[in-house]
Amino acid sequence: MAGGPWFFCMKHNTVEPKDGCAERHRLGPYATREEAEHAVQSVHEREEKLSAEDRAWEGD
Repeated sequence: MAGGPWFFCMKHNTVEPKDGCAERHRLGPYATREEAEHAVQSVHEREEKLSAEDRAWEGD
C-alpha cells in the first residue's frame, strides 16, 4: 500500500494516495488515511464552527 499524504476524492468518494485524481477533485492532504476518511465530516464541522463565529461577530 502507498504511503501518505492522503487525500479524499470527492469525485469517487474514496481515499486516495498523492498520485490519485486531479487536485480539483480532492480534499487534503491529510497525514493519515483515517484523517482523509473523515475529511467531509471535518470540513462540515469547521464550516459550522466558522458560521457560528460569524453569527456571533455580527451580533445574531
